[in-house]
Amino acid sequence: MHNTDILKQILHKENLRYTQQRQEVWDEICASDEHQDAENIYNSLRKRQIKVSRATVYRTIDVLVKNNLVRRLNLGDGRSRFENKIGIEHHDHIVCLDCRKIVEFMDETIEKMQIRIAKEQGFEIVRHVHQLFGRCLDEKCPNK
Repeated sequence: MHNTDILKQILHKENLRYTQQRQEVWDEICASDEHQDAENIYNSLRKRQIKVSRATVYRTIDVLVKNNLVRRLNLGDGRSRFENKIGIEHHDHIVCLDCRKIVEFMDETIEKMQIRIAKEQGFEIVRHVHQLFGRCLDEKCPNK
């Protein structure tokens, strides 16, 4: 299904009108490999001469998160970041506490270990968020 069709379906379910501005928000999130916050998304759209209000950006993101099209990442700095979930393989994140660099990773050993631990504790994993926080060793990082 195309991004436009997915968005229209979700908006219809939420009793919201499809608009080009909402489509632009969704397209911006899908097109970016970055983990952008709502202000970054808003500013990126405005730079491209797309007339959209902050309220539309924030409300659209909320609808996308609620309907599992977008993942909200809380990195401990009070700013939520967002990433597209559609067609993206499962991954986890490691975040630098100084420069906020985010690295995506997937480790099969960790995935299997989580399942084993959950079973041992009498759980079945439905979803999980795995985020590691540390200090990167990048020479450009302020911690150097």
